[in-house]
Amino acid sequence: MNSWQPFFKLLNTDQRYLALISLIDSFYKDKVVYPPKEHMFEAFNLTSLAELKVIILGQDPYHQQGQAHGLAFSVMPGQRLPPSLLNIFKEIEADTGSAMNFDNGHLTYLSAQGVFLLNTLLTVEANKPLAHKGIGYEYFMESFFKFVDSLPQPIVFLLWGNESKKYQRYISHPNRLILTAHHPSPLSANRGGWFGCKHFSKANTYLAQMGLKRIHWNNTE
Repeated sequence: MNSWQPFFKLLNTDQRYLALISLIDSFYKDKVVYPPKEHMFEAFNLTSLAELKVIILGQDPYHQQGQAHGLAFSVMPGQRLPPSLLNIFKEIEADTGSAMNFDNGHLTYLSAQGVFLLNTLLTVEANKPLAHKGIGYEYFMESFFKFVDSLPQPIVFLLWGNESKKYQRYISHPNRLILTAHHPSPLSANRGGWFGCKHFSKANTYLAQMGLKRIHWNNTE
């Protein structure tokens, strides 16, 4: 997280952020909360500012034991793929023509390539999806997007679902590609607007045009 110190230094001057962290700390003490506290900022630990090329914005962490570990859509090794991640893998296959390993939903291979996997909510109470919606994460996300948009390098934003799409209003830098789609959860994806979005190939086309290395979306290479 060292490369993100300027961002967190800025946040630590914001009373709204400090109040949010205090509240979350109390939740971890009194309730079962996912991901484990030490993984709450895992996306920041695994992708440095200098390597950042793609931001995928999810909703909230998985709310069942052993799944969430701080990266949007990713699950711990050995866990069965949740429906949203299953649909993501299906679209990667259809879009890129490369086979996916559906037995491994651990997405750290993407983090290592500069793909930042962030949820709009960083925590959730066990078995209570969206339990932490409305507690102040919107201030954190607003600060995050404003900070990231001040960075000079080209960045692709993949915003899936209505909760993610609303943050595009904070993106104005010319070196940006914003791609939006329905959320990949079955309820949303099966209504159309997810399958066939081709976000993965579109992201790579843009990165190549900007002189950057493409992302290997396939998890079997």
